[in-house]
Amino acid sequence: MIAVSEEEFVALARAKYHDLQQLDTQPTFYQYEQSFELIWQDLGRQVLQASLSKIPNDRRKKKRC
Repeated sequence: MIAVSEEEFVALARAKYHDLQQLDTQPTFYQYEQSFELIWQDLGRQVLQASLSKIPNDRRKKKRC
């Protein structure tokens, strides 16, 4: 089960859209690729943190495997 809703994911991705648009200003493909990778890693980190940071209502309840 994905703990991040579609709206939350789109909001996080929308925040990175401007950074992706700025990649066209990179002078070399190597710098373009480096910047692209950093943007996607940061987006992935934010999505992971958003999905893990939610605490269930009952912290003692067992999780379904």
